[in-house]
Amino acid sequence: MNVAIILAGGVGSRMGAGKPKQFVEIGGRPVIAHTLERFQRHPEIDGIEIVCVESHLGCVERIVEQGHFSKVRWITRGGATFQESVIRGVENLRGELEERDIVLIHYAVSPFVTDGILSDAIRVAGEKGNCVSATPCYLLMGSNDGGQQSTQWVDREKLMQLNSPQSFRYGYVVQLYQEAAERGVLGQVEPHTTSLMYRLGRTIYFSEGSQANIKLTTKEDLDLFEGYVLLQEKREREKSEKEGVEV
Repeated sequence: MNVAIILAGGVGSRMGAGKPKQFVEIGGRPVIAHTLERFQRHPEIDGIEIVCVESHLGCVERIVEQGHFSKVRWITRGGATFQESVIRGVENLRGELEERDIVLIHYAVSPFVTDGILSDAIRVAGEKGNCVSATPCYLLMGSNDGGQQSTQWVDREKLMQLNSPQSFRYGYVVQLYQEAAERGVLGQVEPHTTSLMYRLGRTIYFSEGSQANIKLTTKEDLDLFEGYVLLQEKREREKSEKEGVEV
């Protein structure tokens, strides 16, 4: 069984939109609906769990109902931090999943994820136990010395950009958080599961990534996604017209 854990617990303070960014509407639908659609239509995804900021649980329920997202089987309350939200999502699936089932942890505000990225995440996590969507660093890299200057060149060939989904066999991620709790490091590592893995000395495996698979963080990111949605709508209209179907 392959289950997506969609993290919608953020408040989006950097977006300045007056609401959590996952609920900002683009093309007549909230961002989270665009992301859910990616998982809903993927043939290898069997179920979806949404970990939501408590103030918007009702909103998520309406979005799921209106969008006919039939794969959404669980909606649970998020935590104050990324780690708390992941832990709550993982714990909520106890008794629902087997150890070798796959969970894909993904941001609600990352709607650019593709079928290829999801398929490869499932494959690699099944083989290796864990994986993270990753891409090479294509830009020049330099040290950050005080935030306003750089004095050292950094070899980008030695670096990878880590993104979501972050995917695991269910038994692996349960054991990971158990070990972190026993060693008392949960409160020391934020904001990602990958950060925790590095802290515990784990090896992280790479799955397919894309430079386009961005996390919507700023107002400019929203504008970029709106342009993408409009482009997709234009292409669908042109396809329908070519096939002689009235739009």
